[in-house]
Amino acid sequence: MTTILDGKSLALKLRGDIRAEVDAHRVKGLRAPHLAAILVGDDGASKTYVNSKEKDCEYVGFHSSVHRLKSDVSEADLLELIRSINDNSDIDGLIVQLPLPKHIDATKITEAINPEIDVDGFHTISVGKLTKNEDTYISATPFGVIKLIEEYGIETKGKHCVVIGRSNIVGRPMSILMSRGGNPGECTVTLCHRYTKNISVHTKMADIVIVAVGIPKFLKGDMVKPGAVVIDVGITRVETNNDKGYELVGDVDYDAVKSQCSAITPVPGGVGPMTRYGLLFNTLKSYKKKQGL
Repeated sequence: MTTILDGKSLALKLRGDIRAEVDAHRVKGLRAPHLAAILVGDDGASKTYVNSKEKDCEYVGFHSSVHRLKSDVSEADLLELIRSINDNSDIDGLIVQLPLPKHIDATKITEAINPEIDVDGFHTISVGKLTKNEDTYISATPFGVIKLIEEYGIETKGKHCVVIGRSNIVGRPMSILMSRGGNPGECTVTLCHRYTKNISVHTKMADIVIVAVGIPKFLKGDMVKPGAVVIDVGITRVETNNDKGYELVGDVDYDAVKSQCSAITPVPGGVGPMTRYGLLFNTLKSYKKKQGL
């Protein structure tokens, strides 16, 4: 029987744990954790994601502030806003929602964030510490995947893990986390990408497959060996004739792959909610450092 890795229910439980901890700190007279976000432009997916983060903050008792800027904001003005947030000791986390308009250098913006409040885990210092297995903020999606694996008790030690996709946000950190010492970890990792020949040769040998390529239904049933664990990071809006006019589809051909797996994440309701939890976890971590807790 295939285990459905229900990220939605798990994230709800874990958010409840954060809310209880925040309530306990507030009873002691401490301020609430504060997550700030910067949203540039009118990208629909970005607006939806930031709105969800606001709701998550409200649920767990965080203070949230969103700076909504026009798409033609200058890079200099955006950098000045980041500097002012960096200097605000009452802000524990700062995220700049990506993608940014083409006239803004996303790398320059990411590097301008104080690493102490880089709860997205995108800063070079955060990534460097992750590579050296030092304490740091792990990017929310890889963190969410690791937490999902941990909470469901999926064995990783000595397993072969294939990661498809090599982005700096998901694929690369995911390969590091799955190969590091500890649990989850201790995997032999193969990192595949668009130039990998015969990807199915690798995926058929994998005990764990993590897919993050942004191609709907990329991983087919005949690409997975029986009993594998499949983690689907992708989510794409595909036009349909239903009432909404679209459906959300992952990078895994869910119906075809499910029968092959020992465990699989659904889309939606799998990795997505755990990503949002990861951001809350990192913000609380920053807050506790500042408060000396």
